[in-house]
Amino acid sequence: MTTTAPARPLTTAPPARRGPASRMAALGRAEMALMLRSRAALFTALVLPATMAFSMRGLVKSLDLGGTGLSIATVLLPGTLAMALFFSIYTNLVGVYVTRRESLVLKRLRTGEVRDWEILAGGALPAVVLALVQCLLLSVGLTAVLDAPAPAAPHLTVLGLLLGVVLLVAGAALTAAVTRTAESAQLTFLPFMLVTMAGSGLFMPREVLPGMAADISAWLPFSPAMDLLRGGWTGDLGGMDQGRLVLIALAWIAAAALGVRKWFRWSPRQ
Repeated sequence: MTTTAPARPLTTAPPARRGPASRMAALGRAEMALMLRSRAALFTALVLPATMAFSMRGLVKSLDLGGTGLSIATVLLPGTLAMALFFSIYTNLVGVYVTRRESLVLKRLRTGEVRDWEILAGGALPAVVLALVQCLLLSVGLTAVLDAPAPAAPHLTVLGLLLGVVLLVAGAALTAAVTRTAESAQLTFLPFMLVTMAGSGLFMPREVLPGMAADISAWLPFSPAMDLLRGGWTGDLGGMDQGRLVLIALAWIAAAALGVRKWFRWSPRQ
């Protein structure tokens, strides 16, 4: 006589929880696929910075740089990298965050295990990677075209890029918080961008501005990152100046992050 062993209950292992890096990478891959389908976003990010660099060359040549310690190359190169950050990250992400909010993507993501900061950071990953790759290519290309020397303090250039990236991601989320529709997202980034171009010295160094205007412009949000970028090429920033610029940049980043936490909307605006 044979006996049958009792059936063992089937156990289903709970799904493995993914870490923040894995979740952000998944969001980044999805956002990258969407960005590659947008010809307008790719044109803005890839073509405009280089186009503006060559179009602004005549303006920079007309500036009186005597006594500033700057040259055409040390003005154009950092300014072009800054424009690459603005067009690839800031102007792009304002539209991304608003569009995803209005199409309920952000609201659905919040119902899962993804944290709020992971949603914003993961959505920004493709734009950040594109901006950094473009900065590398523009640095090499413009150095050859302008016959410019290599950066005297490359660590300052890297630090300026990193601080600029974080500031513009936070700034894009904060701008998206006050943007009502995807259509208006094509305009709401302009005030901050134009003020930065005029005051933070992207292509017109603050050294050529009148005294009071130069002093006020030094405290604009992007000015510390711009000074670090330019200091990377000139190598004339002392330790105290570097620390001061980093502290100012971190203060602006913290203020933008607090603003995002308080005012960013995850559901469509009524």
